[in-house]
Amino acid sequence: MTTILTDQDLSGGDIMPIAIEAVEAAMRKKALGELVAPPRHHVAFPGKGDLVFTVGGLVGDDAIAGFRVYDTFAGNEHSQIVAVWSADTARLEGLVLGEKLGAIRTGAIGGVAIRHLSSENARTVGIIGSGLQARTQLAAAAAVRRLSHVRVFSRDKANRHAFATEMRRQLDIDIQPAETVEDAVADADIVICATSSKTPVIHARSLKPGVHINTVGPKTVNAHELDKDVAAAASLIATDSPDQIRAYASPFFLVGTPDEQRIRDLAEIVAGQQTGRRSPNEITLFCSTGLAGTDVAVAAALLRRKA
Repeated sequence: MTTILTDQDLSGGDIMPIAIEAVEAAMRKKALGELVAPPRHHVAFPGKGDLVFTVGGLVGDDAIAGFRVYDTFAGNEHSQIVAVWSADTARLEGLVLGEKLGAIRTGAIGGVAIRHLSSENARTVGIIGSGLQARTQLAAAAAVRRLSHVRVFSRDKANRHAFATEMRRQLDIDIQPAETVEDAVADADIVICATSSKTPVIHARSLKPGVHINTVGPKTVNAHELDKDVAAAASLIATDSPDQIRAYASPFFLVGTPDEQRIRDLAEIVAGQQTGRRSPNEITLFCSTGLAGTDVAVAAALLRRKA
């Protein structure tokens, strides 16, 4: 029978490390030309929203293929479907239903970026945002660095306190709510920005030398959660999908700036084809856009964990 996983199955301390290893392996495949990862495709339903498809997988040994689809319809009951096939046997290996896999995959990509771009001695995190993406980004950071202290800010005081309580219990790390963005990020070795803000919430003046930043939220010319001066201050800018940057309906927020030409492919850094961080005082920036194929890779790893 085909295995079916739901959000209830995607819990446990081993989930994020499995996802990170699956994403890192997929990025190494990408550097070798063995990851199928076209930009996402939107199918519009006028007046209602879109169905958004990402299709991809891995070729070579143990090839897999699949897709993820999610909706942008009005309402509060959004869900996603990820389907995975063996490209060698044509067997449908399984389905993953719910909303958690996408956040886990995005968190895992952020974790790979932190592993390869942040200082090896990074111990403190400042996080802006308190939603699901913020939770999985922090879980991924904790999986790749020995964190000692986290400060979280979001606009809603109750939400940031709830985040601190929940994630402190989950990760066994000192996590405290901050009163301002500046308080959250001022002394942080790693900064995670996971908001829905269309205007910048972080500026370069608030960051210390040597910090690594992950931006997960809006990154278009008309809506971006980081000020462009953060990119200008960064010695290294990387993304998981240069193709997706070029495919944005609204241009990427660094298009037309001197920093546009400095963007590197994280997969090439992971594979050792490009140089990553060169010194402890460099500022590094990772712009998460969503690399097609990695959701299929993570789903396949979690399905095999269940089998």
